[in-house]
Formats: sequence, C-alpha cells, structure tokens
Amino acid sequence: MLSNTIETFHSGQRLEIDRRDILKMGLGTLLASVVPLFSAQEAFAKRNFTSWKIAFRHAHTGESFSGVYRVGDKYIPEAFERMNYVLRDFRTTEVFPMDPRVIDILSLLYGRLDATESYQILSGYRSPKTNAMLRKTSSGVARNSFHMYGQAIDIRIPGQSTKLLRNTALALKAGGVGYYPNSDFVHVDTGKVRSW
Repeated sequence: MLSNTIETFHSGQRLEIDRRDILKMGLGTLLASVVPLFSAQEAFAKRNFTSWKIAFRHAHTGESFSGVYRVGDKYIPEAFERMNYVLRDFRTTEVFPMDPRVIDILSLLYGRLDATESYQILSGYRSPKTNAMLRKTSSGVARNSFHMYGQAIDIRIPGQSTKLLRNTALALKAGGVGYYPNSDFVHVDTGKVRSW
C-alpha cells in the first residue's frame, strides 16, 4: 500500500511531506509561471531590467536563496520552488506558494537602497495554526494576515536602518508597509497601499 507521506531529512531534521504539500508546491510552480506582471503600479513600469534578482537568508533556519527569479515578464518556476521552500512556515514546515508580486516588491525595494547585504527574512508564509499561536502572544499579528496567503514578508537588511527601509517601501506605493522599530523589521505585502 502506498503511503500518503514522503519522509525526507533536511539539516538533520525528519520532515514529512504529504500529498497536499506536493500539490501546493505544484500550485506554486504554476502560479509562478502564469501570474501576470503588476504593470499597473508606477514603480513596476519604471523597472527596465530584463533579469530580476533577489537574495535573502531566513533568520530562523539559515537557509537562503540568491539568483534570478524572473526574466522579462516570465517568472522562473524552479526559482519559486526554492524560494517557497525557504520562505515556508518554519514552525510547521508547511510550504505554500508565495505571491510573485511580493518578491517583485522586495527586488524593487532593494534596487532603491544603497545596501550590500542581502535581506534577512523573519517571516514569509505563515500557516493558520502558526498565525493563531502568534496572535495569542502578540498584538501585532492580524487575524487574517497576508502571511497566510503567501502575500507578505517581514524583512530587515543588516547594516540598513529599518526606518529608511520603511520609507523606501512607502515610496514604492506597491502594497502594505508595516513598521516595527522595537522589533527591528519592516512588513511588506501585496494588499492595498496602506501603512501602520
């Protein structure tokens, strides 16, 4: 009889991947290959690069991604498979497809900063279970968080002021921007243009 889970070992940890996880990874690949460019935003219209790159390291797992994820208006599915894995909910190990537009926002934002270090990611995808747990311990976690839909990322850049990072993100007018100076990070998402 076939098992509904696949066991794998990563960094000394046993991970179980079930059929639902495999389907989500496939959905992420499909999403990364067909989601249209967000050409409505002025910031995106000004971008003339043929290759879009991003580099980040997850603060909790130490895993990273660095490379081209988009060429022209075509997203690279293999890049998104890797990014979705790195940006997974590290507490539950659940992988979910990230919205390519949030990666575009990070790429545009980085291009406007005088940064030399890659992004440090504090939170990418967050499962409903993790989101509910965090809501119990923090007033800054939304009940219907964009993190649960792969549409938000919490970031910082070593050596950069989070205030400057926030101000630069606000200037993009590409989505939501949250500023958490006491925790030293900025939240960006693909929702309506707003700030807190």
